[in-house]
Amino acid sequence: MQIRQMAYQDRAVWAQMRSALWPEYDEDHLPELDKYFDGKSKDILVAYIAEQDDKALGFIELNIRSFVEGSHQDAVPFIEAWFVTSEYRGRGVGKALMLTAQEWALSLGYSELGSDTNESNTLSIRLHQEFGFEETARVVCFLKKLSAQDTSDKIS
Repeated sequence: MQIRQMAYQDRAVWAQMRSALWPEYDEDHLPELDKYFDGKSKDILVAYIAEQDDKALGFIELNIRSFVEGSHQDAVPFIEAWFVTSEYRGRGVGKALMLTAQEWALSLGYSELGSDTNESNTLSIRLHQEFGFEETARVVCFLKKLSAQDTSDKIS
C-alpha cells in the first residue's frame, strides 16, 4: 500500500469516493476538487490517497481551521474527510491515512489534530477514540439562508 498526495489524475476516483462517503448528498464533487487543484479550495488544504496496484483504497482531506471545539490554539489542522472503501476496511488503510494526517500536522509544527463526525456514526466515533481522539463536544449546527424578506418579519 502507498499513501501519496492527490494528483489531478485522481480526481474522478476521488469524486467517486466522496460520493460513497456522503451518499445522502446528490452532489457533483468535481467543482470542489477543481478548486483544490487550482489552489482555491477553502475546505481542503491537502489531500492524500491510499492505493495499491493502481487501485484507490481510501483518502483523507485536511485543512487548517481557525476554531476547533475544545482547542485553545489559534489554528488547528482538521480532518475534513476520511474514507476507506468497504472492501479494504479493517486492513490498516484508515490507520495509514490517519498516521499520514498526524505526520503532516506535526511537520507544520502543530500539536493538535481536530476531526468530527455525525453523532449517529458510532463506528467513526469508536475509530477516533482508538486513535487517541477525545470527544470535546456534541453540537447541533444550524444555518439559515437570508433574504431581504427576513428583515421585514419583526420578532415581537
